[in-house]
Amino acid sequence: MILGVGTAVLLWCSRRIARILEPCLVVLNSLPKSALAPLLIVWLGANERTIVVAGMSVAIFGSVINLYSGFCQADPEKLKLIETLGGHKKEKLLKIVLPSSVPLILSVMKVNIGLCLVGVIIGEFIGARKGLGYLIIYGSQTFRLTWVLMSIVILCIIAMLLYFALYLIEKQVRKH
Repeated sequence: MILGVGTAVLLWCSRRIARILEPCLVVLNSLPKSALAPLLIVWLGANERTIVVAGMSVAIFGSVINLYSGFCQADPEKLKLIETLGGHKKEKLLKIVLPSSVPLILSVMKVNIGLCLVGVIIGEFIGARKGLGYLIIYGSQTFRLTWVLMSIVILCIIAMLLYFALYLIEKQVRKH
């Protein structure tokens, strides 16, 4: 999320960079991430770094596109007011764009919980010797369906815990 928000802020701050990168982000987001996993293994090796990059690659491009679109939807009246009062892009970003985008950021985080878990599992399918993705593949190849089912249950529990943590964060944010 930090990388996604940072990139979206960069795109919002520079329309020129946005015009160049937005089509690339759309294309990268449309690629099937399972097809990228073998390339990641060749580039990065079969290690934990590859699995993390696979998890991030599933969520990052869509996050940047959604966040950038949300940032561009900030209230133009408020942006004009800051400009009229002598404010610059920094003030617009910190006073209007980011605060008004908090619900969007939380929503994108909710979607990314599932996407990142899928990305990690895809990475483990191809390049791991341990982990839930490895257990799912190995269990299905050796007909140990209890391993497969237990791995899926554990993934569901992880997703529920992450979602609950995000719910608590969202509850705190809404109080303020």
